[in-house]
Amino acid sequence: MTEPASQAVTGVAPQAPATPEQALAWRRALPRVFIALVVILLLYRETALAMVTIWYRSETFTHAFVVPPIVGWLIWRKRAQLAALTPHSAPWVLWPMAGAAFVWLLGDLAAVNALTQLALVTLLVLTVPALLGLAVARRLLFALLFLYFAVPLGEFMMPQMMEWTADFTVLALRLSGIPVFREGLQFVIPSGNWSVVEACSGIRYLIASVTVGTLYAYLNYQSLRRRITFVLVSILVPLVANWLRAYIIVMLGHLSGNKIAAGADHLIYGWVFFGVVIMLMFMIGARWSEFEPQPGSAPVAPAPAQPVARVADRSLLLAIAMLAVAAAPHGALWMLDHARSVQAVALATPATLGRDWRLSATSVADFEPAFNNPSATIRGSYRNDKGQAAGLYVAYYRNQDYQRKLISSDNVLVRSKDPSWSQVASGSRELTVDARLLAVRTSELRGASLSSAASGERLLAWQIYWINGTITASDYVAKAYSAWFRLTGRGDDSAVIIVYTPKDGGEGSEAVLQSFLSDNLAAIDAVLKQARQGR
Repeated sequence: MTEPASQAVTGVAPQAPATPEQALAWRRALPRVFIALVVILLLYRETALAMVTIWYRSETFTHAFVVPPIVGWLIWRKRAQLAALTPHSAPWVLWPMAGAAFVWLLGDLAAVNALTQLALVTLLVLTVPALLGLAVARRLLFALLFLYFAVPLGEFMMPQMMEWTADFTVLALRLSGIPVFREGLQFVIPSGNWSVVEACSGIRYLIASVTVGTLYAYLNYQSLRRRITFVLVSILVPLVANWLRAYIIVMLGHLSGNKIAAGADHLIYGWVFFGVVIMLMFMIGARWSEFEPQPGSAPVAPAPAQPVARVADRSLLLAIAMLAVAAAPHGALWMLDHARSVQAVALATPATLGRDWRLSATSVADFEPAFNNPSATIRGSYRNDKGQAAGLYVAYYRNQDYQRKLISSDNVLVRSKDPSWSQVASGSRELTVDARLLAVRTSELRGASLSSAASGERLLAWQIYWINGTITASDYVAKAYSAWFRLTGRGDDSAVIIVYTPKDGGEGSEAVLQSFLSDNLAAIDAVLKQARQGR
């Protein structure tokens, strides 16, 4: 006697077909899921549109356009297994949904795109277990988690990846016998000058590789160990490949007298090299592929029978409650927005500060930090009776939104393509000001380029944030304070305080900045508090 085909392949009993009651339950549940998803997207349409805008604008996240269709396809692949399950609502999921909605509110108050977008995707993902139950969500777990690849997240790693690329390239050049002088992300070799910019960081390769590699691991492997291993490989390979790519491009330019591997060729060679590397990674990974069990081969334990009408009623009530939870942050945001001050910021550069620091007509340096759309600014050079000189820059923000905010990747000391200044070092330090320990972010700036005659001019700059009277040097802490103050009705008045002075060969420049902050931080704080009180 021969056994059925499904048993011959898998050795297990075939899955039982869906019952009429299950089919009826699905026909009632799916429209509610669809309507709930559409309503959530409408409620959070600005967040969703912001995601799509980033997909369109940034080549780093263009791949996200295919993530939703892939998720739909992954769900469609499971249709036979899902049909044998009975959808049941899970009211307890309202609690994590409320948490996600609150996180979205905090993210919107602090104008953090990544936080609001992660919260939106979480609300969409939680809709499935809420209205269809955990059994269904478990079958769709990978598809639901894969939706997070639609969130344009990861550019925060760019500075570190640029640093790694520069480290590897300089080391490889020196091992190749080529002398290199490096400062920051710029370096000079006998044939010319090179610099590691955003496009050289490899973040595009990394994000694309991890997205595709995760999908490949899920489709081609069944054991968790192999899947995790391949995902780790898909992280490591683009990192090393990008380092090799940067080294090869510099070598091509060096050996050809800079006739090739420059300009547009630079990027073309990079993508071709990356494509070949990823293709080889997939070809090698295919040698350890594991066949997926035939769909529907595993038996499913029957769920406890419940009247379909009762299940439908519970699902409808839960859907209504779920949408109320999703709408709650918008009500809170509306009330907070209507309590905002429309008063313009009155902020002027003070002629004197504490302990005989006076505004000087002679500029410390022709330098201005790149902070976009502040509500008001202070910019001036100050000198004291000891002959010390320091520059002061304050950018004040009120009624922040996604176009005008203090903490942003676009707000920096020096832009990467600034023709006048380059940032060659950064760090942090602690100092005592007014009997309290104060952390500051430190940076060293160099004028013009390495090969320019003006490259000898250097600045030491210190930076801190003032958030409604609270001082911090951390972007994350500043964002948290900003959200908390807005949530508690105290407004979002914030500022960045940057002091700078010409850098000498010793510790004199640090002493100047420490003296300036020690003498004047209280006076600057008073000026900012006065501006806040004029709300």
